Amino acid sequence: MGRSSTPGEGTRPRVRHAGQLGWDDGLYEDRNDDAVTPDAEGPGDGDSGRHVDGRRGRPHRAGKRKKRRVLRWTALVLAVLILGTGAAGYLWYEHLNGNLRKGHRSAGNSSAKKTAPNAAGQTPLNILLIGSDSRNTAENLKLGGSKSSVGGTPLADVQMLLHVSADRKNASVVSIPRDTRVNIPACEDPDSGHKYPATNDLINTTLGRGGPGCTLDTWETLTGVYIDHWMMVDFAGVVDMADAVGGAEVCVKQDVNDVPKPKVPGGSYLRMKAGTHKIQGKQALQWLRTRHAFESDFGRSKAQHMYMNSVIRELKAQNAFTDTGRLMSLAETATSSLQVSEEIGSVKKLFDLGMQLKDVPMDKMNMLTMPRIPDPRDANHVLAKPGAADKLWALLRDDESLDPKDRAKSKKKKESGPAAGAPASLGVTVVNGTAADGQAPTSNRAAGVRDLLRAKGFTEATTSTTPGSALTTEVTYPKSSGPQGRSDAVSIAKALSMPTSVVKEAPDGDELTLTVGSDWRTGSTFPKAAADDSDPLEGTEAVNGAKTGCMDVYWPYRQM
Repeated sequence: MGRSSTPGEGTRPRVRHAGQLGWDDGLYEDRNDDAVTPDAEGPGDGDSGRHVDGRRGRPHRAGKRKKRRVLRWTALVLAVLILGTGAAGYLWYEHLNGNLRKGHRSAGNSSAKKTAPNAAGQTPLNILLIGSDSRNTAENLKLGGSKSSVGGTPLADVQMLLHVSADRKNASVVSIPRDTRVNIPACEDPDSGHKYPATNDLINTTLGRGGPGCTLDTWETLTGVYIDHWMMVDFAGVVDMADAVGGAEVCVKQDVNDVPKPKVPGGSYLRMKAGTHKIQGKQALQWLRTRHAFESDFGRSKAQHMYMNSVIRELKAQNAFTDTGRLMSLAETATSSLQVSEEIGSVKKLFDLGMQLKDVPMDKMNMLTMPRIPDPRDANHVLAKPGAADKLWALLRDDESLDPKDRAKSKKKKESGPAAGAPASLGVTVVNGTAADGQAPTSNRAAGVRDLLRAKGFTEATTSTTPGSALTTEVTYPKSSGPQGRSDAVSIAKALSMPTSVVKEAPDGDELTLTVGSDWRTGSTFPKAAADDSDPLEGTEAVNGAKTGCMDVYWPYRQM
């Protein structure tokens, strides 16, 4: 405690509320070496500020020394606080990173090429979202399924590709139904090392043939779209995430009761009165799993897209992308609920991904289900619809908006370039890239297409001795050649009756190049897509993020 400088007053703190501030009163006690004690009054001497040894005291210097000690001590306390807070923050950060379960991005057969950067150096972002039906934990079993399913190989029952444009001005989500029959490439399980040969099967079986990486490889084989990352969640993770968000609004036009029916086993057990409801937790999972009451897997996909849009609107309304406390809460749940590809296996990278969506306007967010046709082998299965699906994949590969108005503007802008050079003046190198689908390359394919070009007047066409790899045929031009390069590349494509969508910019290229892909292994005529002039969004249960709507309930499931 500090001493009083006035006789008879006793002791008191030298700093008001020092104890409450956590300061040590001892810092303010006089020290022998700095003490200033008044001398006994001498007549007329006026020297009331001498030290006990008789030297004249300098009380202002003593005060400065005490002040410096206080400042040094304060600085020490602040340093401890900062270091302590930093350590706590670091431990929390490491805790979140430790929550994340990670896996290999690919199962060994990722074959698509990453889209070239735009003029600003930006590239689109593609993330594969996977919903696993695993019942191999007590939590998941409690939320659905029978005990006989425990230990079984999980299926990828929900598969969506999130595409965010390079300029981050629009986003798309495309679902592929779980019962779609596709070509599955050879995959290797990263944990066991077991190798699975290429096959033709339902797309939801890919999860058991090498994990999420095999699902990603299959999507790339089907679409030709390069996929940057995957994220996977199970039943329990969906429930936890729905609770963390705090609920999202959904709507049904009629009462719904999705329970088993005669000859139609299974059901989500979703019970809901007609109208709009805010759902979370287990009810959110029931909504996302409802299939029979929404008539089909396609109806289920539409309901899932409506829910996703509602979640994004809810997060924007909560300022969740900028509210630190909200972000911390969501981060805790997300890192515990998600399994992610290893290259995004940190909190910072997940946060950065979330920020990619922050500024995308809701009216520029479109979600749909893949165009499809019944599988002739089994009416319960589907195939990608020739023509329409091809157009959709091309839009994603070319980073084109799914909004027809945006596409019209983009097309007009591209077609306003300079006139192409004369065919005989254009040098173009032809590359054989026909082995991208895992088959042996077509012999002398580059030479064959080179001769086709020469017959069209491109007499400077040559072949490359280095084989390439491309699922789809493309004509690339150097970025440095700008609009003129694109016009020249378009003229090459048109000469061979190829759509202008095959024309791509090559950021590191130095010449016009025609890479013959696996889609044109033989023949002198570029293969035409099946006759289908419809918009790729037609008949795909498309949902726009700015619009809300209500799900129709299939009549047998309207009784409460």
